[in-house]
Amino acid sequence: MVMTTLYTIISVIVVSLVSFVGIITLFFRKKKIDRLLLILVSISAGTLFGGAFFHLIPEAVEESGSFSVSISFLILAGITIFFLLDKLIHWRHSHTESSLIHTTKENKPSVAYLNLLGDGFHNFLDGLIIAGSYLVSIPTGIATTIAVVIHETPQEIADFGVLMYSGLSKWKALFYNFLTATLAIVGAIVGLILGTQSEIFIAAILPFAGGAFVYIAGSNLIPELLRKNHGLKILLQQFLAFIVGIIIMYGLLFLE
Repeated sequence: MVMTTLYTIISVIVVSLVSFVGIITLFFRKKKIDRLLLILVSISAGTLFGGAFFHLIPEAVEESGSFSVSISFLILAGITIFFLLDKLIHWRHSHTESSLIHTTKENKPSVAYLNLLGDGFHNFLDGLIIAGSYLVSIPTGIATTIAVVIHETPQEIADFGVLMYSGLSKWKALFYNFLTATLAIVGAIVGLILGTQSEIFIAAILPFAGGAFVYIAGSNLIPELLRKNHGLKILLQQFLAFIVGIIIMYGLLFLE
């Protein structure tokens, strides 16, 4: 249990530190950032799908002994909760025409607050998922952490851009972004407590996380990649990056 706790806390600290990646937007041109984001989103989609179908859902089935209706309900619960969270984050938001960052031209401060609220809850759930994964096994926890880190990288870049757009200074944007990211640590602590007191939590968190990963990859990331028509070269880059994400998750199976 000591090693599980140590791995969990280190993992969520790493996930929290990813929030500082947004600062790179200050050193590169927007066109390069958008191109980088598309590659990162492609890899992220692949890792989330791979994490769900190679690690989380199979582990849930193994823990249960069979693929039961309860596992299906928990997968759907993950999809449903993250759908509701998605609606919260994008409430009163609108897509910009030239960036992955979702903003609105009206009431800029509310954009920051909504973004921080939604992102904070998302990070809290990430902490729960990481803790639950480590309670099953360290390799499953590592696979889940890698998937979360890769997904959070483009997300944190976009979040930083939203906070800057809303009128915050770069240092305030970094601070508030990091503050919400630390809720992953809170989520992990809650997850460890729940996991040590109830086996139901461990049995439930894996399919729930699998559903969450499938939802994020399928409804957030893939549509983002389809939102614009790109040339054949960029299309191939995105496809290969997507495959790389899947391969990363498949390769982690050998840790188990």
